[in-house]
Amino acid sequence: MCKDCGCSIVEDVHSHDGNHSHDHHHEHLHDNPQLNDPKTISVITKILDKNDQEAGHNREHFNSQGVLCINLMSSPGSGKTALLEALSDLDEFKFSVIEGDLQTSRDADRLKAKGIEAHQIQTGSACHLDAFMVHKALHHMDLGSVDVCFIENVGNLVCPASYDVGSHLNIVLVSIPEGEDKIAKYPVMFRQADLILFTKTDLLPYFEYDMQKEKEMARKLKPNVDILEVSTKDEESVKKVSEWIKFKMRMR
Repeated sequence: MCKDCGCSIVEDVHSHDGNHSHDHHHEHLHDNPQLNDPKTISVITKILDKNDQEAGHNREHFNSQGVLCINLMSSPGSGKTALLEALSDLDEFKFSVIEGDLQTSRDADRLKAKGIEAHQIQTGSACHLDAFMVHKALHHMDLGSVDVCFIENVGNLVCPASYDVGSHLNIVLVSIPEGEDKIAKYPVMFRQADLILFTKTDLLPYFEYDMQKEKEMARKLKPNVDILEVSTKDEESVKKVSEWIKFKMRMR
């Protein structure tokens, strides 16, 4: 998490006009003895507190528009954008996407090509989205025309788990090619999940992957977490994800 690796010490610089910038210098902060300083801990706590306040404002905005916000988190390449494309093909509810990447707008461009409203956030060296970035993106979104707003977070199984972005729900993806043990290695992330998606299940025949063992580990960390297996090549599995989301929409 950022509060552990130290990047939060130099991020979250707010100018007087409310703009938000990130200036991550991980190479200078890892193993920095400053992280053991109570003053440093105090600074980090204040940063996270400010973020949480802004996240609350974001949630209020989604609520006022009657929009369910879902934060998608995973390591790079687990299939977040592909899942959104597949959900779009089903056309069972309308959604927009706030897209986070360090560089390029390739994922947002893919979504726009499918007719999905998508706003790209390029974080530079920042390893996660935060509530201030999302708030700024909301000024570019037409939430009145959608049922759901997805926040596709930066590919990273560590830092995004520490930053509330104002979503109602968290979906964490873990793909078969990543191999077993990701859940055990990154417990903080998976404890944040309302739904865990095991993705790229069409590749199971080509990998040694104990699905049952991984599910047991997930429920050991969070007993009530929902779990689904999905392949974007299997429409029925994508429909199960859609049904889960529509159920959560009705529960609001």
